[in-house]
This record gives sequence, C-alpha cells and structure tokens, in this order.
Amino acid sequence: MSRLYGRLDELRDHTQRQLDGVLAQGGGGTMQNRSERDSFAEMYSQRLARLWAVENGLCFGRLDHADQTSLYIGRIGLSDDERRLLIDWRAPVAQPFYRATPANPMGVTRRRHLQTKGRKVIGIDDDLLDLDSLAEADRSTLNGEAALLASIGARRTGRMRDIVATIQAEQDRIIRSGLDGVLVVQGGPGTGKTVVALHRAAYLLYTHRERLARRGVLILGPNPTFLRYIGQVLPSLGETDVLLSTVGELYPGVVATRREEPHVAAVKGDIRMAEVIAAAVRDRQRVPRKPVRIDLGGRTLTLDVRTLEAARNRAARSRRAHNPARAVFVRHLLNALARQWAKQLGKGLIEEDELADLREELRTEPAVRTALNRLWPYLTPQQLLIGLYTDDGRLAYAARDLKPAERELLRRDPPRRGADYWTESDVPLLDEAAELLGDIDEHVLRAGAWMAEEERAAGREAERDEREHELTYAREVLELTGMADILDVERFASRHRAAEEYLTTAERAAADRTWAFGYVIVDEAQELTAMAWRAVMRRCPTRAMTIVGDIAQSAALAGPRSWSEVLRPYVAGRHREETLTINYRTPAELMETAASVLALIDPALRAPESVRESGERPWAVRVASLTDSLGEIVKREVVEGGRLAVLVPDSLAGPLGAAVTSAVEGAVAGPGPEALDAPAAVLTVADAKGLEFDSVIVAEPSRILTETPRGASDLYVALTRATQRLGVVHTTRLPTALAHLTPEPGPPGAPG
Repeated sequence: MSRLYGRLDELRDHTQRQLDGVLAQGGGGTMQNRSERDSFAEMYSQRLARLWAVENGLCFGRLDHADQTSLYIGRIGLSDDERRLLIDWRAPVAQPFYRATPANPMGVTRRRHLQTKGRKVIGIDDDLLDLDSLAEADRSTLNGEAALLASIGARRTGRMRDIVATIQAEQDRIIRSGLDGVLVVQGGPGTGKTVVALHRAAYLLYTHRERLARRGVLILGPNPTFLRYIGQVLPSLGETDVLLSTVGELYPGVVATRREEPHVAAVKGDIRMAEVIAAAVRDRQRVPRKPVRIDLGGRTLTLDVRTLEAARNRAARSRRAHNPARAVFVRHLLNALARQWAKQLGKGLIEEDELADLREELRTEPAVRTALNRLWPYLTPQQLLIGLYTDDGRLAYAARDLKPAERELLRRDPPRRGADYWTESDVPLLDEAAELLGDIDEHVLRAGAWMAEEERAAGREAERDEREHELTYAREVLELTGMADILDVERFASRHRAAEEYLTTAERAAADRTWAFGYVIVDEAQELTAMAWRAVMRRCPTRAMTIVGDIAQSAALAGPRSWSEVLRPYVAGRHREETLTINYRTPAELMETAASVLALIDPALRAPESVRESGERPWAVRVASLTDSLGEIVKREVVEGGRLAVLVPDSLAGPLGAAVTSAVEGAVAGPGPEALDAPAAVLTVADAKGLEFDSVIVAEPSRILTETPRGASDLYVALTRATQRLGVVHTTRLPTALAHLTPEPGPPGAPG
C-alpha cells in the first residue's frame, strides 16, 4: 500500500510543478500563446483534482489468478518504470473482479476485498472462486465474509458511497454497456439504480474520454439535497468534471426555489404548454388593426396596416427567432418611414446612402423607438412568462386551448422585490421561451434596477459560499492526508486558487443554456414532466443517455405509465431497457411492508427481492398528538453515528419540524446539506427522493396517502428509505396496507 501512495504522491508533485510552471508564465504573449497556456493550465488543474480525489480508498481489491499472478484493483491506474502497480476498475482486465463466480471463475482463484482507512488496510474479505487452483501457501490466508453484506450493513454517513469495491454482476453489465443510444435502467427501491448510473458515468468517461471530455457529462437529479448526497461519488472515482444539476437549475441565472402546487405543476408540465409559449411569442408580434401614427414635433409619419403586415411577414420568412427577427421587422419599417419622411421634405427618389442616413436618424428618435418597441419588443424568457402569467388578455389568447380552470391555475401576480418567483416547473417553460425568442444583446435590454441589485446580491452570496466550500475542501484534504498539522488551510487553499480562472467543461456548460453534452444521465427520471423532457433532450442532440428510475415511484400527477410513453416523441422504439431486480438496501422485513403499498399503485407490480434480513420488524405507535409526542419518539430512535429521517406530509412539515428540532439536539428540519449530516432530519417525501438513512420514521401515513394525487407512490417511497429500522407514528387509524405493523409502546399519555 505504501508503494501505491508513494507513486500517487510523486504524480501529484509532478503535476503541481507543471501547473505552477504554466501559471508562472503570466498573461502575456500572442493569442496562440495564451490559448495554449490556458489549455495546459486546465489540463493540469483537472489532472491534479483527480489525483487528490482518489486519496481515500485508492486500492480496494486484488485478483489472484490460477497462473500465480495477482492484480491490484483501484480507483485509477498507476504504474512505474517496472510494472503496473494498480489497475483502474474500469479497465477490461478488471472485469473479473465484478463478474467472476465459482461457476465461471474467469481464471481467478481468489477475489480479495481490501478495507482501508486513510492509507492503512484495516480489513480483508475473500471470495473463494477456485479452491483447487489456489496455492497451498494462500489457503491459510483466506479471510472474512462477503464484502457486499458488510457494506450494506454499515451505518449511513450522510453521503452516498461509491460501490466500486462491491459492484455486482448484473450492475457491472449495465455499467459497461455501450455509449450510443438511450439506455433505460428500471429498478425498484434499493436496487442500486443511482450508483449504477454514477459508475456508468465514470466508466464512459474512462473508456470514451476523447469523445466526452470536450462536451462533458450532465447528471440530472430530483432535488439539490440529492445532488449534495451523491456529490462525492464521482470525485472519489477520479472524475471531477461532470455537471450535476436539477431541472430547476438547468436555466443559467435562474435558481427555482419556490414550491409549486401539484395541480399547477401538472398544467405547466403538460406538453400543451409548448404551444402556449409559442402563442405567447406570436402574441407579441401581432400588428394593430389601425394605422400607427408617430409625431416627430410638427411632422407626423404613419405606418398603415398593410406596411405593418408586410414587415411582420418578412420577419417571419427570415426563419429567425423572435429577437433576431426584430432586426428584419425594424429595417422594413424604418425604410418605409425614411421614404415617407423624404417625401414630406420634398425629396423625390433618393440614393441608398441618403436613405441609410435618414433611417439612422429616425432610429434615434424617441417616438420612433417607442413605437417600434411596442410593435415588436425585445423580450427575455422571464419577461415573456411574467407577461403571460400576469395579463389576463395575453393568457386568454396564448392559452386558449386550455380549459378555463387550467388557465386560472397559471394566473399569478407580478414578482415582488426580494421574493422567490420561479418554480422548478417554470424552468422548462423558460427554456422553451428561450428557444423561440433567441439571444438578445445585454446592452439592448437590461433588467430593472431592483433585479440588477438582486443579481449582484446573489453573486456576493455565491462568492461567500464558494469561499467557504474552498476552505472546507482544503481542510478535508489536509485531514485525510494527515498534513493538517503541517500546512495551514488558508495557504493550502490559496496555492490552488490561481488556477480558478480556467473554467472547467462543467463550469462552461453550466453557464451556457445551448450547451450540447456528450452524455446525459437522468436519475429519478419518472419525475420529469413532458416539458422537462423537451429541455433535457435539447441538451443531448445525439441522444446518448442513461435514464434510471422506477415508474412505481412517480409522484407527478400525470406520471408516466411506461418508459416507451416517455421516450416515444424522441427515440420511438429505439431505446434499450435493463431491469435491476435485487434490493441491496432495504431489509426483507421492511420491503414486505412496502410491497403492500406497492399493490395499491398497481397489483401487477412486484417489489425487488431483498438480499438480507435485519431481524428488525417495522413498528407502529399511535399517539394523541404528533407535536407533543414525536420529538420524544425520535430521541429514543436516534443512534449515535447513524442517520435518522422523519418523513412527514407536506402540510405538517412546519409544526413537526419544530417539534423534533426542539426535542432532539442537532436535529434539522427541511432539505439541504444540513439534513444529510444531522443525526435526525425532518423531510417531506419529495425531499427524501433518492436518499437513504439508517432509520426512518414515517409520520401520519394516512395523510401522505391522501394528501397528494399520487399518494400511494409517495408512501411507497417513504417506506423504502431505511437500511435498518422503520417505524410509523400516527394519530388516526392506519391505512389497511399498514394494519399489520407491530405495535410498540408510545410515550406517556399515548393511547393503547
């Protein structure tokens, strides 16, 4: 192990010297010199980040072959002048580590799993594949139980761990599937859909790096808490340049944080909204039914309806988006106005140069600018949607194909200064509007003064967050490498700050709405609406994608019934589908309870088969008051070093969050990074999507079941988040599907 880490340190030092040498050249030279310098600086920065990211668990396994040779398997490949020291887990030669079985040992006699802490080996587990071929000297060194069960039985840490040391054969086959086309991975709770998707991203970047490095990989998750939960998986595998995002973060400059009512979200996600947005754009291009008169201080110019329609038709024939087409519309009208003005000045036919002078003179007239902006305004997507939501006339015109009740759900008041306005379901509509409106120069149209101040304030806050993240990362690296007493955190962080001006592929992609990714992975894909899929597909024109999810867990009002239904508009009949059937997370006792709720969604659905039992039966406690009793119950269930989640109906999130946080030290309420690190967190079911905890308490399951349009799916999700222990606390009668739960004594004063 020391030899491996010694080689890793050598590579880090060498790469740091190369980066320092590039940065020392400064910013002078020709454009070609600067371009080459920037490229080298980016390359060395990314390489250095990957070398630091694999520090923990660098080597996790060994393959002993029948020919007496051995290969060490790890997160990256390492070699010296003499031989290969470490094989990258993604290399073809490493496949037996995941696929070899006693029935098909693939030339392997023993598969050894190494458990490490820092740079020391603290445990060994062996899988014996071919005893007859094992050397006599090695027979006495066999160790341990299966590494998989040891891994899934471990306490949760608040962050998803990679499964690179415990990938199973069915997972490995999917991870190494081909790059091209759309791959759908359907799997129930605990089957490893997410970790398979993340390891697939790492595998594809390793195998097809030249093709993917320039365009990057996008991973789309259900909520920001989930992204924080999985955020360390790919860096720990040596991949640091993947963009993680939610649908609400896909539109640069907009962070959608406002909650949306399910029925409103259902309307905004409906495919009919594509035509509503298109109609809203056309509405801003309609010409008036009467002539437009422009007073120029003693002279009046007139744009008749015929001239206006001709200008609009010419703009339409240009096939440009709304904002670029405005130039065609305006030029036609300015030519008409210039000729009219020349006529009033007593001039006959005029030369093109003189016409151009008159046109430019008219362009600067305030009255002309006002008239042109009213006839064909420059628009941002935000302005278009705000105008649509807040103007009854515009809404009636653009959404005329929607029912009156649906139009009313779209109706909103104008934004208030400092208030959150955009929701996640607005983002695909903004994206749709951006496609139809096209780009607009920033100097042509600025946001209002208060919006600019909001943007500056958000920038200052983001800068503070980035600074804190930088120091936290530096502190973690120093502690991990045992150098915390040697290097100062500030100095270590500043050492790498010089490279920050070189944007990574992920950073460039995040700032560019039109960026086309080399590969896209969508997790919890059953939650995406039809409009969200349009936004996602724009970012992957090659349709090289992996889509993972579980149809049964869809909480959307108009959730899909099949993956074919989702993908028909884009790759009709041309996707391939894989199914994960083994539940590695949820014990059999807990899955039995969840299966009874799954039958409410669809009796034909089957829960995945759990690989283990925990010996803990799910329990239920009925209390007189949740706010009075829940805190004490949570305090009793908290386990030192573990993670507990209290999953609550949306309507009770506030009071139950307050009750738990006041009773349990360190408990938090609501989503966010704090929820992942707290001993107990109070979350709604939507906030817990994709997460896992040692213990879960579900509060008032009857309300979860009835409060949302897809309540059975929500309850199914809630019951499948635990890896060890599950409990239910309720004040009313349990749903029939949970009536079998084992009663436990409640706190004092609880009903029997």
